[in-house]
Amino acid sequence: MARWEPNARLRLVQAAIDLFGEQGYDSTTVAQIAERAGLTKTTFFRHFPDKREVLFAGQEEHGRLLAEGAAAAPDTATPLEVVATALDALAGSFTPEQRAFGPQLMRVIGSHSELRERAAFKSLTLATTLATALHDRGVPDPTASLAAHLGAQAFSTAFAHWITPANERPLPDLARTTLTELREASAALT
Repeated sequence: MARWEPNARLRLVQAAIDLFGEQGYDSTTVAQIAERAGLTKTTFFRHFPDKREVLFAGQEEHGRLLAEGAAAAPDTATPLEVVATALDALAGSFTPEQRAFGPQLMRVIGSHSELRERAAFKSLTLATTLATALHDRGVPDPTASLAAHLGAQAFSTAFAHWITPANERPLPDLARTTLTELREASAALT
């Protein structure tokens, strides 16, 4: 096995997505994922606690990027401007490889209730991270929570558009546009 090759984490993610697509989530084992990636089970478990989490790789990094992006926003920024700056930081970190396997990832997640539940938890965790960052800036609730949830929804929607083959726009642009559309839609509720 080629344990010395770089990008073990990304290789494990791609192997898992491929296998889940080929034989289903329930029928795929950690050993199969590791073998497909050219790694060992031990290496798999150095990166992920279980096979479900391989599909949600980077959640901690995503939260960190959102928090840092929010903290970097100007002091005069409105709550949604803070969220937009945080989304720029997160969306700018996504790679062409993530875009390439994005459609397959979304199909796998969409086909299994446990994975859909985990995806919802990830979205909630990102919204909580944004709300905390806004609270740290002195934004009270419910404003902080609403802005944070709009940000999490904007990111999810933008990601879904970004991974479509016909899309030519960068993810940060899509995230900002989607956030603006959601802000306008929420204003129309009154």
